[in-house]
Amino acid sequence: MASSRFDAVLFDAGGVLVLPDPTVLAPLLVPYGGSPDFAVHHRAHYAAMRAVDRSEDEDWSRYGDAYVATVGVDPGHLEEALLVFRSTFNVHLWRYPNEGSTAVLHALVEREVPIGVVSNASGQIEGVLARAGVCQVGEGTGAGVLCVVDSHVVGVAKPDPGIFVSAVEAVGIHPERIAYVGDSIRYDVGGATAAGLTPLLLDPYGDAGDDPHERIESLTELLELV
Repeated sequence: MASSRFDAVLFDAGGVLVLPDPTVLAPLLVPYGGSPDFAVHHRAHYAAMRAVDRSEDEDWSRYGDAYVATVGVDPGHLEEALLVFRSTFNVHLWRYPNEGSTAVLHALVEREVPIGVVSNASGQIEGVLARAGVCQVGEGTGAGVLCVVDSHVVGVAKPDPGIFVSAVEAVGIHPERIAYVGDSIRYDVGGATAAGLTPLLLDPYGDAGDDPHERIESLTELLELV
């Protein structure tokens, strides 16, 4: 049998394990021409993240611009739709389990692969992941992970490599044998590379274009690498 490339996997949370909740955002934007289809909102998140990656000044307003445009909001209603979107969108909406996330985490646990989470967040992400049944440290309804590192809690955020220090210690594997799965070139690929991990960019729609970093189209591809 071929040997695995990685002995441990760390995950970003937003955009990888959970997404902005379409049960809130879809009906919010439908009156302005937005699609009610959750799959379209899935697609919108990745388009929006790439817009943030491409901004030179880390302008997160680009996220909302790209999101509402991708879900099909009528240009004539764009200004009002953006106002409603931005007044509603907050960190607690990052709670909708991404397709395949829970199954892949459980599969890795069954294989006894050390896993953990490293996220730029606002102090809420550990509770969000547990309530969504995605993962938690220790016993629970989700997959058991070794750590959930929240940038607000530890005081350092990606792309600063310092955010990965405690997670690497928790999984107990040399960084070069750890994969980090994220959805942002700027924050996830940049931070993981600086920390000596191997970044895997989750890019299900090919939005990264000619970016040279390794990509996966779905989380299930991880099961072929560990």
